[in-house]
Amino acid sequence: MGPLILAEVSTGMSITMALLALILGMAGMFGYLRNVATKGRTSALQEAEHLVSEGERKAQELIRAAEVETKATFLTRQEEFDKQTAKIRNELREAEKRIDKREDVLERKLDMLGTKEKNVEVAEAKLKDRQGQIDKKEETIEELLKQRRNELLKVTQLSLEDAKKLLFKSLENELEHECAELIDKRVSEAQEEAEERSRKVVISAIERYAASQTTDTTVTTVDIPNDEMKGRVIGREGRNIRAFEKATGVDVVVDDTPGVIVVTGFDPVRREVARQAMAKLIQDGRIHPTRIEEVVEEIRERVENQITELGKKGSMEANVPGLHRKLIELLGRLAYRTSYGQNVLRHSIEVAYLCQVMADELGLNGTLARRCGLLHDIGKALDHEMEGGHPAIGAEVCRKFNESSEVLNAVAGHHGDIPATSPYTPLVTAADAISASRPGSRRESLERYIKRLEQLEDIAKRQSGVSQAYAIQAGREVRVIVDAQKVDDSNAMRIAREIAKQIEADMTYPGEVKVTLLREVRAIEYAR
Repeated sequence: MGPLILAEVSTGMSITMALLALILGMAGMFGYLRNVATKGRTSALQEAEHLVSEGERKAQELIRAAEVETKATFLTRQEEFDKQTAKIRNELREAEKRIDKREDVLERKLDMLGTKEKNVEVAEAKLKDRQGQIDKKEETIEELLKQRRNELLKVTQLSLEDAKKLLFKSLENELEHECAELIDKRVSEAQEEAEERSRKVVISAIERYAASQTTDTTVTTVDIPNDEMKGRVIGREGRNIRAFEKATGVDVVVDDTPGVIVVTGFDPVRREVARQAMAKLIQDGRIHPTRIEEVVEEIRERVENQITELGKKGSMEANVPGLHRKLIELLGRLAYRTSYGQNVLRHSIEVAYLCQVMADELGLNGTLARRCGLLHDIGKALDHEMEGGHPAIGAEVCRKFNESSEVLNAVAGHHGDIPATSPYTPLVTAADAISASRPGSRRESLERYIKRLEQLEDIAKRQSGVSQAYAIQAGREVRVIVDAQKVDDSNAMRIAREIAKQIEADMTYPGEVKVTLLREVRAIEYAR
């Protein structure tokens, strides 16, 4: 409707313009007639007629042009209107189709929902029937259990509490059996994986390192050429020996042993100074208090220089640069210290190398591992001067000289005194055990050895079901024999594990102790 209204308005405007043009022409004509009225009425009338006819002609032309333009505009507007109407009709048809499709989908969904509701109702009915059957069965079972319980109580003549205890005991035994089997399975899997990996790392470390020394014995005796020299060492009324002990801080034992003077003391450095000073005095032959003081002072300076040199050589051999001068001196002191006959400096260098090899195998920092291994026993150089164990003393000394947290934890925790907070601490622990437990590395007294074997056997015999226990292979393995009537196969692994844990908690030993548990069933019969 809009385009039609615009066409009509346009047509009206064209006619109005034509009328205005006609009126203007007539007005012009009348004006002209007025002007030429004086010239002649005849010519004026002719001219007027000519003008009127010209004006009418122009008016008709304007009217025809306006009509043509109006019709063209009307046709254009009509065509546009038809196109818009067709487009809207197409959109309405598409929308109607989509609505019809949605209605079909909704109808199908409603049908499916109706079917599902029917199925759910059927299932609920079945469940109700099944629940009723289950309730009936439960009532029947409960009644049967009551009858069975009463019959059992009558037969066994047990009270309800006694029956519960018997039942709980049976359940406990079954649970213990299942737990033992599960522990055995999990432990076996973990051990297989851990042993395979650790065996590769440790074997690689041991194969790549070959120590030249086995055991080192600290020399505390001084040879003398003859027994007459003993008197000169003692001096008049013992003044020489007193001056020597005062200057060196050690004790000198002069007994009936031929050709030997014994030097004893807790400080290995003082003992070494005393040994060298005594040897020089005996070689020189001049023994008196003044000479003793001079020689002891000279030897002390020499030993201090030797200590520094030994510390530098040890750090260079272990390839650990950047150590504080005081730590180097303490390393040199370890050269005069032994642990069960093993030189502590050589042991520290060996541990440093083993730590580096294992760290490289595990993808860790080999340089840091060497540093941890070299300094792990640094506290043994001061344990005669300070209170506490050598791990705590060593950690305090390293902390004083700004060593890293990994080094401090490895030094303080390589014997398990504190929890390990870095992967280098267990590396040092393993390397320390490898160095200490290899054949011939250490020696121990007979009394300590026998005591350790007895303690191993005693720990094994504490477990219930153990009939006999024997410590073999110098205390590195304990064989445990259990009573087959009291211990089954599943509990055998549990008992072996408990014995191993008890050994770890109660004993201090190098390397590892293998626990082998044997369970044997013997059937004996006699033919007569």
